[in-house]
Amino acid sequence: MSDKETSRQTPPSVDGGADGKPVVILGIESSCDDTSAAVIRDGVLLSNVTASQAVHEAYGGVVPELASRAHQQNIVPVVDQALKRAGVAREELSAIAFTRGPGLMGSLLVGVSFAKGMAAALGIPMIDVNHLQGHVLAHFIREKEQVQQQPPFPFLCLLVSGGNSQIVLVRAYNDMEIIGQTIDDAAGEAIDKCSKVMGLGYPGGPIIDRLARQGNPEAYHFARPSIPGYDYSFSGLKTSFLYSLRDWLLSDPDFVEHHKADLAASLEHTVVDILMNKLRRAAKALKIKHVAVAGGVSANTGLRNAFLDHARRFGWTVYIPKFGFTTDNAAMIAITGYFKYRDHDFCPMEAPAYSRVAL
Repeated sequence: MSDKETSRQTPPSVDGGADGKPVVILGIESSCDDTSAAVIRDGVLLSNVTASQAVHEAYGGVVPELASRAHQQNIVPVVDQALKRAGVAREELSAIAFTRGPGLMGSLLVGVSFAKGMAAALGIPMIDVNHLQGHVLAHFIREKEQVQQQPPFPFLCLLVSGGNSQIVLVRAYNDMEIIGQTIDDAAGEAIDKCSKVMGLGYPGGPIIDRLARQGNPEAYHFARPSIPGYDYSFSGLKTSFLYSLRDWLLSDPDFVEHHKADLAASLEHTVVDILMNKLRRAAKALKIKHVAVAGGVSANTGLRNAFLDHARRFGWTVYIPKFGFTTDNAAMIAITGYFKYRDHDFCPMEAPAYSRVAL
């Protein structure tokens, strides 16, 4: 998972906690429209502060320029609050972990630049984190006085968000292989676009989720693309939904208003069924019974219920993250940084941000 093209350097003053001192990691996440900072001490989460950006709702999607400007306004107070809530002084930090990519370049640059400046001022190492790796490792976040079941290696992880739909074979925290992924739209992207076509607002995921609880998932049927292997495709579903809705509106201009709950339930059911079908096949072929879900779409009620259903039907042990760890958050960056710190896996000050990269 670490960037092979970037040389690694281990500051001689860093001992990875071997001297008995606690390992305290500040995590910074700024890949899209959430500015987040978290503090982890010896693998235990002390604080996780996130500032969201409501400005994008008026535009029906994230506007990169507005996002980067909001990050500049939020980064200092968010980091300050994370340290205060954790009861940690800056001088106690062992390293700073930050999202290096993938994401919106303008947003990433704010977090990367802040991390570089703070690390240089404190004389501590930097740890670059792949945003997607962070989502997978969110399952290893430990909170004070709470016992959270963590998946054993190897396990399968369905990583689903607005920009990603992947089946990941996780052999170790730093050994992940994508065995299936979308060849076009991601699941979350398809849901958001269908919600927009229905005029339901942005972001569409939570709206569809809420309406789906009131509708009939078998009311309507949409295209389910047949893609070889474990790869996904959601563009056909999106097109099928669009054309079907167009025809229904011709006969009833108020069709969406009259049937929005059933439309939402049927859309969600189709997306979840496509996701679980490939995941089920992969788990069977690899003979893996420990299966996790991660990413923003893992907050969807229908998908969570499908995981619980598969646990009963197929004997899976499933791992479903807390709602607070499904969306972009710095806790997942900090825990990944903690694992990398123990391996002395640091990055040089000149490491640039990247907008696109695979696991």
